[in-house]
Amino acid sequence: MKRTLTALLALAILLCLAGCGADTAAGGAPTQEPVAETTAEPTVEPEPTAEPAPTEEPAAPAAPAVMVLNGTTGFGMAKLMADAADGAAGLDYAFSVESDASAVSAALVNGTCDIAALPTNAAAAVYNKTQGGVQLLALNTRGVLYLVVNSQSGPAVESLADLEGTTVYAPAQNPTFIFKAICQAAGVDVTVDDTYAQPADLRTALAAGEVDMAVLPEPMVTIAMAANADLTVALDLTAEWDKVYPAGSLVQGCVVARTAFVEENPQAVDTFLAEYADSVALLDADPDAAAALIEQTGVFAQAAVARKAIPNCNVCFLTGGEMKTAMSGYLSVLYDLAPESVGGALPGDDFYYGA
Repeated sequence: MKRTLTALLALAILLCLAGCGADTAAGGAPTQEPVAETTAEPTVEPEPTAEPAPTEEPAAPAAPAVMVLNGTTGFGMAKLMADAADGAAGLDYAFSVESDASAVSAALVNGTCDIAALPTNAAAAVYNKTQGGVQLLALNTRGVLYLVVNSQSGPAVESLADLEGTTVYAPAQNPTFIFKAICQAAGVDVTVDDTYAQPADLRTALAAGEVDMAVLPEPMVTIAMAANADLTVALDLTAEWDKVYPAGSLVQGCVVARTAFVEENPQAVDTFLAEYADSVALLDADPDAAAALIEQTGVFAQAAVARKAIPNCNVCFLTGGEMKTAMSGYLSVLYDLAPESVGGALPGDDFYYGA
């Protein structure tokens, strides 16, 4: 009996296990413990990379167009012109040499020239014509005029008083105005004839004996006297000016720049002035070398003549307050004599760069 009960229990257990296996084979899945949900970390998007700012192209260096008058007004520019031709200058200058101041003035007015050497009264006239369109950078020539007389056919002249009632020829513009101002202040009545408007033309006429007395600038004086041994310097007109006006106030040549160029290129203007000052200094330091460069650059055709004339040319370099004092005093004399000689009005303070 006991064996029978044991067998039945074993059979029941086997049947139970077989049912569980059948359920699994039929696709029933055993119960699993629930899995705890996990919270995912939020995805952090990377910050957008800033686009690099476009780099500005460096401004092209100034390349000023510079016009130079041949003769004394241009003497001090010769070294700088040679340096520029050799690629040794601080700016990419474009130099040209002119014989007529009116052409230089026109180029300043129409904007084809940035910097120019001019007679001082012409500079004031351009300022007035352009309503402040140019500025005075530096004075480069003091008095450079002389009265030359033919000792054979002309009168004996030892002082201005000896010119009373005579006719004296003078080039147009600056020389004529200056000589008239001196004679008027000294109380001497002289007829001034500017038929020979250009200094070179008057020099030729004087050397040929066509006129007996003439006001000429250097180096035209030196050339005329070399061509005619009868010519002699009777009066130094700078010395005569200093007798009737403040000494040192006779200034005949200068350098100006267009106001727009100055405002747009202040560093270039400073570079030019530094290089120009160095160029002018060569005339005193080594006149032989300066004369050679004057011929080389076309400022004047003959180095030997330029070398002989340099001591009498009174080339200078005046800027700032000293420049303003000399120039304003000189222009005032011309304005009182003939307002049209300076363009009808005295320039304002904005004419004087750095003063």
